[in-house]
Amino acid sequence: MTSFKTAESPFKADNTASGKAGVTLMNNQIGVVVAEVMDQQENVTITHLPSMIRVDCVGRMDFVYDDISEALGEEPGFYDAAEFEENMSTHYGKMIHMDDRTVMFGNLEEAAEFIGDMLPPPVK
Repeated sequence: MTSFKTAESPFKADNTASGKAGVTLMNNQIGVVVAEVMDQQENVTITHLPSMIRVDCVGRMDFVYDDISEALGEEPGFYDAAEFEENMSTHYGKMIHMDDRTVMFGNLEEAAEFIGDMLPPPVK
């Protein structure tokens, strides 16, 4: 009897922490401008696909709303969390919406520390 050995799949599961976070944006006028703004961060990688744009980072990335509004040729306050959510279809990593930005973390501990810094101190 002949036995066959199957090649190891390059798509095998790997549950080690990647330290990465990312979003998928619609490939439209706003998504393209958001990607251009985010591409200025050195730890961010932009991947243009036919119907979407991937914005991935190692560590942390900040979608600063006023920077994006300015790049869109709009007044400060035009781009906000609602506009972000409208153009984003999915994400991975920890996401925190703030008044002036959306922050993405690839590291859960860093996100927890960030949130902890925003919380009031415990009452004694």
